[in-house]
Amino acid sequence: MKIDSILLASTGLLLCGCQFHSVSTAGAAAGGSASPVASSPAPKSLVSWVNPLMGTDSTREFSHGNLYPAVGVPFPMNTWSPYTQPQSDKFFYQYSQTQIRGIRQTHQPSPWIGDYAMFSLMPVSGKLVVNENDRASQFSHDREIAQPSYYSVYLDTWRVKAEVTPTERAARFRFAFDQPGDAYVVLDGFDQGASIQVIPAENTITGAVRYRCGEVPEIYSSNYFVIVFDHPFAASGVWSTNGIQPGVHRIAGKQAGAFVQFDASEDRAVGCKVASSFISPAQALQNLQSEIGDADFETIRRRAEARWNEALGRVQVRGGLDDQRRTFYSCLYRCLMFPHKFYEVDAQGKRVYFSPYDGQVHEGVLYTDSGFWDTFRAAQPLYNLLYPEVNAEILQGLLNAAEQSGWLPAWASPGHRNCMIGNHAFSLLADGWVKGVRSFDANRAVDAMIHDANQGGPIRSIGRDGAEYYQKLGYVPYSPVKGEISFKEATAKTLEYAYDDFCAAKLAAAIGRKTDAQNFLRSASNWTNVFDPNTGFVRERKADGSWVEPFYPNQWGGGFTEGCSWHWTWSVFQDLPGLITQMGGDDAFGAKLDEVFATANEVRPGTYGRMIHEMTEMVAADMGQYAHGNQPIQHMLYLYGYAGQPWKTQSRVRWAMGKLYAPTPDGYCGDEDNGQTSAWYVFSALGFYPVCPGDDLYIIGTPLFDEAVLKVGSGKAFTLIAANNGPLKPYIQGATLDGAVFEKTYLSHDQVIAGGELQFNMTSAPDSQWGGAPASRPPSALQRLIKSLPE
Repeated sequence: MKIDSILLASTGLLLCGCQFHSVSTAGAAAGGSASPVASSPAPKSLVSWVNPLMGTDSTREFSHGNLYPAVGVPFPMNTWSPYTQPQSDKFFYQYSQTQIRGIRQTHQPSPWIGDYAMFSLMPVSGKLVVNENDRASQFSHDREIAQPSYYSVYLDTWRVKAEVTPTERAARFRFAFDQPGDAYVVLDGFDQGASIQVIPAENTITGAVRYRCGEVPEIYSSNYFVIVFDHPFAASGVWSTNGIQPGVHRIAGKQAGAFVQFDASEDRAVGCKVASSFISPAQALQNLQSEIGDADFETIRRRAEARWNEALGRVQVRGGLDDQRRTFYSCLYRCLMFPHKFYEVDAQGKRVYFSPYDGQVHEGVLYTDSGFWDTFRAAQPLYNLLYPEVNAEILQGLLNAAEQSGWLPAWASPGHRNCMIGNHAFSLLADGWVKGVRSFDANRAVDAMIHDANQGGPIRSIGRDGAEYYQKLGYVPYSPVKGEISFKEATAKTLEYAYDDFCAAKLAAAIGRKTDAQNFLRSASNWTNVFDPNTGFVRERKADGSWVEPFYPNQWGGGFTEGCSWHWTWSVFQDLPGLITQMGGDDAFGAKLDEVFATANEVRPGTYGRMIHEMTEMVAADMGQYAHGNQPIQHMLYLYGYAGQPWKTQSRVRWAMGKLYAPTPDGYCGDEDNGQTSAWYVFSALGFYPVCPGDDLYIIGTPLFDEAVLKVGSGKAFTLIAANNGPLKPYIQGATLDGAVFEKTYLSHDQVIAGGELQFNMTSAPDSQWGGAPASRPPSALQRLIKSLPE
């Protein structure tokens, strides 16, 4: 049977509900159904399509997203989440657990990075208990409601319903006690330093927490908070590991908390409003007044829901299965939870922020809690397309961070973290510029790129690890032999440095800095120095020019980051036609792509020394060597069109969407990673994908929905229509753009934001005519740039 027939059969089965993940009942409260059902008219509120519990059924050993049910507004400073695990466990909400220990303010971008500056509230009744183990309550998902703008859970042990609804820097809580008598709310400042003051006369608790996890920079300040209750205290006090101290109203120490007691004999509903600031206690109060003021719980909830409906409503989809729509909007919600704002608005209306880079307060904007190694691929391009006003601030913040620390960020939480590789702030800045964002000083950006590209940083994740050898040899060397010149993840670094050099050249050329553009262009083809035409793979290369032997394309680690040669060979975003040439032409390239899926899903752990979760997840997905649960290979499905075989992209993308995603707690096939794996789905469901951020082209895949309308600014809309669409019709038979025949397998950003209508005619059989001609194929981004430069 031909491989396309197999794909079509697989696609049909998968869209009928046979998926890699188990089908889980996410809880009726979360708005999810356990299995696909026929489409129904969209409800008014897009929030109702979102399931924040998607991706929460994870453990350290196996990720279905590694997420928690974040309650916040789009691009918040913080979010709120229940937590089921002890505070030392960074995988703090696990769907399979049966106890909740509190609802915490969180800034955690990933369990592999960890949280910081958090605190929690927890109601208890009948007797006062404060320790996280003693106060933990049984709960059921049947009585848990998770929405982007609202969370509630019934705490069985204490017979209390707890609710929270957010703003950007604040929230309102409501606790409904079922039984009369003593009712308590316990504040936990966690165990890395807190100072707390209870002010009974004002029904208020104030304080500061300083929890740090991993490599959170020492310079970062405290998180100052204020909590104001709507009922007077019947009693109050503080607690620590030394015990409970009733009537004591101040405490400071490594572990510090407080409690307040209420008389619930008549009025059993207790509310409070909470705000925080990284700047000062006064700013925390300012945030409380400006974002909540006298507004009650339901008012704040309506405002938060309106914020979400506006943000989600920038894409309206019609058709498809209900579960596909739930998956789509759940993924879009995840894209909008990061990065986090780190700036605040003072009493004069100025935007100000505490900098985790120099310890000072500055005017301006800053964002944090995002790893660009993940998000440069699709999440950041999504912001340029649908939320350019947000990305304008994000890019301003990059240059603020560079000015205050000397380096562009790569993984910030809240300051520089020593995680992952590459200079992908280059990509963010270039992609923003070519897509019309003009909020930042591009000359300063190019200066920062030149600085970072030519030296190693104080930690490996910023600047360039191995810069001297990259410049001298044209690649970063790796050797398993002790004593020889070697850099961890060297081949992956070479590939990403070359791509980032393309991005730097693109920005430099755009602002007329021809010499700088040409300098960066010289190294943008350095990927060829780690590509071995004899094997058809990128490989580890020693400083003497020899290849590391023996070579196993399925061996992880060594010169590669969280993957192997099967995954990294395709990381030539900027010059895919060049990669096709190196591999021997269109047919050889297409066959190599097919081989990814045909090869056994076997793994050699290599320098990892054991099966890490990314390996286990790839094996479980059973898609050969395709590892969608991690980022390096996610764009690979879109590469067939470069070789004139776009129908294979169409079938495989539809296959992956059906097999690897669902709006359930086990709905991802690996780490979600700050919106990136979700952004892949959002773009793919729309029918196009940004294979090379920093270039202005999107590669066409296959639209999932009958219709999608994108609000692209200035009152314009871009509509994608899939005529004759259906579960067994992933193939494009023809297309028109604004009524004119459209044969290309790519779109420009300008074509999209100009508004208009792109209509695809869908069919059940591969059509080798549409998009297969050389003139229809995406060009090399690198060669386009070279040709654009004046002589």
